[in-house]
Amino acid sequence: MSNLPASPASSCAPAGSETHAFKSTLSILLGASVWGIAWFPYRLLAGWGLGGMTAAALVSALAALIALAAFARHLGGLRWSWLFVAIGLAAGVTNAGFVWGSVNGHVMRVLLLFYLTPVWTALFARAFLGEKLSAAGLLLVALALFGAGLMLWTPEVGLPLPTHAAEWSGLIGGMGFAVNNVLSRRAGQLYPEMDARLRTVMVYLGCTAVGLPCALWLEPGGVALAPAIGWGGLALMLGLAATLVLSNSVVQYGLQRLPANRVSLLMLFEIVIAAVSSWWLATETLSWKEAAGGLCIVAAGALSGLVHRARARAAGGEGGAGDPALQPQ
Repeated sequence: MSNLPASPASSCAPAGSETHAFKSTLSILLGASVWGIAWFPYRLLAGWGLGGMTAAALVSALAALIALAAFARHLGGLRWSWLFVAIGLAAGVTNAGFVWGSVNGHVMRVLLLFYLTPVWTALFARAFLGEKLSAAGLLLVALALFGAGLMLWTPEVGLPLPTHAAEWSGLIGGMGFAVNNVLSRRAGQLYPEMDARLRTVMVYLGCTAVGLPCALWLEPGGVALAPAIGWGGLALMLGLAATLVLSNSVVQYGLQRLPANRVSLLMLFEIVIAAVSSWWLATETLSWKEAAGGLCIVAAGALSGLVHRARARAAGGEGGAGDPALQPQ
């Protein structure tokens, strides 16, 4: 960014606008990239005997402490509301579902089920915010569900439902993601003056509150091994926690400057990173049927952003925080 003083000349405005747009877009892509590869360090920690859920709980606790220290001077702007408690718990369900599913299952299948978010976002926005679901929205929901059914259907099983606990975990995590998006949108409407970075603190406190009991329930052996993880494990957890807090804060930069429909499209880059990383690091591939179903899910998410953009333009605006989005908060 230039250090020159602002000029009244209109010719300077496009350059500054393009610079902000580039930085905002890059911030969202960086955040999506982090989450597209985040499954791997969790698998490493699980392979060292810690357990994926236990690792998620400990990383979340470290991230909460880092966020509290980093944003301590802004905590005075925090407002109390049940919405923020609900947002934290929804983020905790999202994180638990994503981590446990990607550690214990096929990364791409879990992530694609996670990205059925447009379906749940539409339904929860109708239930919580009273938003009507348009004909285009219904078609996108149907497309996403068709893709999931195509990916999950096998002649032996019959019903196109998840057949592995990890797949159910990814599906439930996506539901939590949708609830988080809808409630965060409502909180933004009610408390527009609150610093968006404080959501990072709430998110990781919620992830810790949900992750610890889940770890005790699912992986009591991993919790017992936590004190003996060693310096290498501790360094990896600290590095991962700091990376997640930093990426979340960087994403907030983009969220504040880009329309939510554009963010929803950019966040789908996470699936690209996950596909490449799971193939390269875990030699996981998709069959043609799974790939076709996944493309339907991705297409539903992409078209959802375009539909919201068209509706926002028809209403006379670019459609920012008021649109249901697929972004982590």
